[in-house]
Amino acid sequence: MALSVELKKDFGAFRLEAAFTAGNCVHGLLGASGCGKSMTLKCIAGVIRPDEGRIVLDGEVLFDSAAHINLPPQKRGLGLLFQNFALFPNMTVEQNIMAALHKTGDKKAARIKCGDMLRRLSLEEVKGLRPWQLSGGQQQRTALARILVTTPRLLMLDEPFSALDSYLRWQTELELTELLDGFDGTALLVTHSRDEVYRLCDTVTVLDRGMGRGEAPVRALFDAPATRSACLLSGCKNYSRAEWIGPHTLYAPDWGTRLECAAPLPDGLSYVGIRSHSLRVADGSGPNRMECGVIRVVEDVFSTVILMSSAGGDRGFSRLRLEMPKEDWAAVGGGERLWLELPPEALLPLVE
Repeated sequence: MALSVELKKDFGAFRLEAAFTAGNCVHGLLGASGCGKSMTLKCIAGVIRPDEGRIVLDGEVLFDSAAHINLPPQKRGLGLLFQNFALFPNMTVEQNIMAALHKTGDKKAARIKCGDMLRRLSLEEVKGLRPWQLSGGQQQRTALARILVTTPRLLMLDEPFSALDSYLRWQTELELTELLDGFDGTALLVTHSRDEVYRLCDTVTVLDRGMGRGEAPVRALFDAPATRSACLLSGCKNYSRAEWIGPHTLYAPDWGTRLECAAPLPDGLSYVGIRSHSLRVADGSGPNRMECGVIRVVEDVFSTVILMSSAGGDRGFSRLRLEMPKEDWAAVGGGERLWLELPPEALLPLVE
């Protein structure tokens, strides 16, 4: 299974340009709200027609603007799970699933297939209930069952946990993980959560203000993001503008300090980032160290978050976020000022 997407769509005030490939895996589309993630799914599904581009699934061309090919949604063999699940409110769980099989022509075979899917997704006990009588997780499983019973080649999940209460998300995510492990095809997961991408996806494409090009292993997004938007979406809280000095040396004007990076600096260097847990409390001045003022100390459930300001930057100061285990912060002993070390191997050189 393989999906290749290249599309452009101009909505006037917003322009979407997405290009990526996805193999037989779970591929994430990660981005902030309004960046074009759901619109990309709708273009792939055939709900929205791109202005330009080409979409190919398993060698079959679904859309090609140059060749004037645009298969209708029902002929693309895709399954799209909407954020609100879109179940028929007047139908039972079983009837919702059977509705997807109404064109088979063989009612007996359809009922057997429906029964198998009810068992597979643990919905047998609620098959006679209507959507309003179900929990959020049961509604999601029903919507997925209705999709999977048609044997789609591509499964697309649009923010699958957004309609669930927080206490339901973890259990539902585990159930979805098991389902995706057994899905023989490509799956696209749209989300704004870096945690969901990390736990559920194999590869990822980052969309920023309608632009998303290329794909990367999920680990690469967290270990070595290339752009500022990818870095921020991966959860990095600390970044500064950066100026090139040498192949591994930069100046961070927002932090007012010169830094050595273990990674080679990229062409077009614009920013440098470092994750909250990668900062180190130091015993004094030295290479890759700077003195900071403590603004606030916040007790989290299992850690302590220290908000600090770095004096001497072009903007007067830049805030940094340090997170460490509670016992480690207790050992530091607090104070109004601290020296921070930014390890060269933890620095993330970034382009715009």
